[in-house]
Amino acid sequence: MNDHFNLLDPHFLQQARALRIVARRVAPAGRWAEHRSRDRGQGLEFRDYRPYSAGDDLKSIDWNVYRRLGRLVVRLFEEMEDLPIYLMPDLSRSMWQEDVPRAITAMKVAIAFASIGLDQHDRVGLFPFGEDLNTTVRPTSGRGRLSLIAEAMSRLGETARKQQVGTDLAASMSKLRGLGLREGLLVVISDFFDSHGIEAMMAELKQTRHRPLLVGICRTEDREPALRGDVRVRDCETGDARDVSIDSSVLKNYADAYDQHFDQLREFSKSRHGGFMAMQHDGDVMKQLAALFEGGRYVA
Repeated sequence: MNDHFNLLDPHFLQQARALRIVARRVAPAGRWAEHRSRDRGQGLEFRDYRPYSAGDDLKSIDWNVYRRLGRLVVRLFEEMEDLPIYLMPDLSRSMWQEDVPRAITAMKVAIAFASIGLDQHDRVGLFPFGEDLNTTVRPTSGRGRLSLIAEAMSRLGETARKQQVGTDLAASMSKLRGLGLREGLLVVISDFFDSHGIEAMMAELKQTRHRPLLVGICRTEDREPALRGDVRVRDCETGDARDVSIDSSVLKNYADAYDQHFDQLREFSKSRHGGFMAMQHDGDVMKQLAALFEGGRYVA
């Protein structure tokens, strides 16, 4: 693994292990873990009764109720299952522009969520994207898998840094949907700069059945660029250049458009009972994540 990415820093991972993801409910047909399933089965925690139906396990009948009321009812218990966590770090061209690339911050956020998920017996899948979604690292579980995920992410990151491809979040989301993955928590980590526009991104995001957590990797200069006068600007996604004259009114219009862009992402996450956070690229990753995990818990 490329040491420059430093994805397995012991202090960083120790801080991550203090955090927990708590699911309101998880989709059935998973593995044993720490989250409550939507299913009612032979778990450990009693939840309710329902009338007996032909084919039900006779062991689940509550005979005390039958003796008192003359009715056959079965006891329902809450199943404890895993919450699949799907990580989508953006490794496109715009994420590699700075001296210390945003892609490294995105990978650190991804490895933090991977560590949290694997530590609590959840399945974790890694799906980096640029112009296309990479599906080579499928969902896996087990605490010992963290190093494998880190190695794969570092390898894919190194390839992406050399190739410098554009972004197509919509196409990547469509491909993810086609995989038929069990419903889980989808963590998209990106600058959300996409030449296809916010409308294409939103159209695909709204079709996902996963609970979204959108992490925007940003800097103050993104919204308030230190540009004045006649300048040539270059699109960080396509490489196209354009000459523009920048004054205070242009900067205000740009800031308004920037805010509207991220407001749409924030409102979408809220409408789906998900989360949105702006991660300052220059800030401490774990301190910022700790703010998202109130009291050490993030409720998905």
